[in-house]
Amino acid sequence: MADPIGVMVCGHGSRDPDAIKEFAALAEKLQKSFPGWPVEHGYLEFARPVIGAGLDRLVEKGVRHILAVPGMLFAAGHAKNDIPSVLNTYQSARPGLTIEYGRELGLDPRMIRAAGGRIEEALAGAEEVTLHDTLLLVVGRGASDPDANANVTKVTRMLWEGFGFGWAETAYSGVTFPLVEPALMKAAQLGFRRILVLPYFLFTGILVERIYAATDSVAARHPEIDFIKAPYLNAHPLVLDTLVERVHEILDGQNLMNCQMCKYREQILGFEAELGLPQESHHHHVEGIGVAAATPSFSHGEKVEAEPHGHLHDHGRHHPYPHANHPLGPRSLKRS
Repeated sequence: MADPIGVMVCGHGSRDPDAIKEFAALAEKLQKSFPGWPVEHGYLEFARPVIGAGLDRLVEKGVRHILAVPGMLFAAGHAKNDIPSVLNTYQSARPGLTIEYGRELGLDPRMIRAAGGRIEEALAGAEEVTLHDTLLLVVGRGASDPDANANVTKVTRMLWEGFGFGWAETAYSGVTFPLVEPALMKAAQLGFRRILVLPYFLFTGILVERIYAATDSVAARHPEIDFIKAPYLNAHPLVLDTLVERVHEILDGQNLMNCQMCKYREQILGFEAELGLPQESHHHHVEGIGVAAATPSFSHGEKVEAEPHGHLHDHGRHHPYPHANHPLGPRSLKRS
């Protein structure tokens, strides 16, 4: 007799309560696709429940075989290292429990169509400007992983060709370059009548708010250009369909990771120092910390203290990004 199966959706976490609500709603909708299996969710940092607590709930329901998927668009350090480390640690302490890990949403025709749907929503009812007179700016989260950053650029190209925009550019909300505001300033110099900004994000949060704020700032300096802010992906039906497919891939044996361009497995130009780094999480110090409490507990009872001045995410724990001093990168981001 097969072990009882459960599904675990692993998120990054956010200080924004609306982002947490949206992620929880996505997990709730996912339950409808797996009526015979319990579905739980948890976060790496800044929110509760933490991943360990979600796993606890599955085990309490009698689950002995957990299918875990990252609720993330692309695989950077969080999906490649942090979540697997948490899952491995949890499984190693519980003999007889099996946890299998799936892949991120990634580059998928359904995800491209979901993004296309958000663009169509933004264009509906907008001032009549031809697509050839429209520049598309796709904004990704930004990571210290060139593979994940490159995937955002591919999304841009697929949407560019799919719609036939006059031009398209890619920007990022942080970590890498170019950031949104300098990218928009350069885009505004190209002479297009309209610029459409698409945050290629799953959920809301401070980063999406910054993207929209940067768009408003540049728009105020260029009244001759029509700026449109498209909605982020959220729980678009095609996003849910892709997530369901990622769970089934685990059981079907088609759980294909993109290892050929992974900086931890191959020598990637500029990131050679990270080849072969150990698979470990860098988020224990902020696990469970969120907007609701300054000193929340881990699922195993260990408490953590908030760092002074509210700085909870020490990026010094990550391997240094080789282009952190790029003139269009993070140092040019003005925080209010």
